[in-house]
Amino acid sequence: MSTRYNTKKLIILAMMIALDVVLSPLFRIEGMAPMSSVMNVIGAMLLGPFYVTVMATVCGIIRMTLLGIPPLALTGAIFGALLAGLGYKHFGKSIFGAMIGEILGTGLIGSLASYPVMVWFTGAQQELYWFVYTPRFFGGAISGSVIAWLFFFKLKTIKIVEDIQTLFWMHE
Repeated sequence: MSTRYNTKKLIILAMMIALDVVLSPLFRIEGMAPMSSVMNVIGAMLLGPFYVTVMATVCGIIRMTLLGIPPLALTGAIFGALLAGLGYKHFGKSIFGAMIGEILGTGLIGSLASYPVMVWFTGAQQELYWFVYTPRFFGGAISGSVIAWLFFFKLKTIKIVEDIQTLFWMHE
């Protein structure tokens, strides 16, 4: 692949990271980040599994360092982004595959992975239990996936969105 295509991919990835960092805090409720799920689903459709996981990781690190959000920013986003990308890829490039991947990745795996991370981070093992984050993570992932589904109908009519998908998915 030429340097030109790699540069385009990095520019689009940087724009998606910037959008995620700006949009995620807008509708954030403690323990729920539905806009992060919106960006994960849309990113999965545009960028594919690898790049959307990179996007979620970088955004989580930025949110942790600049906004003071605990490590939940990483555990909540990375698994959802990866499974959204894989769901989109393996379910016939269907938004429903991305939505299911996001809901399972963030709502279930991300919430369960958050328990040991937060026990380590806070040292509060007695006050936490394994499913403490699950209801909010599921709530954020489901509401974010539905919002992404609504945006999808507009996005699929925009020519540049198709060009971006072609750029990232041409070797899949």
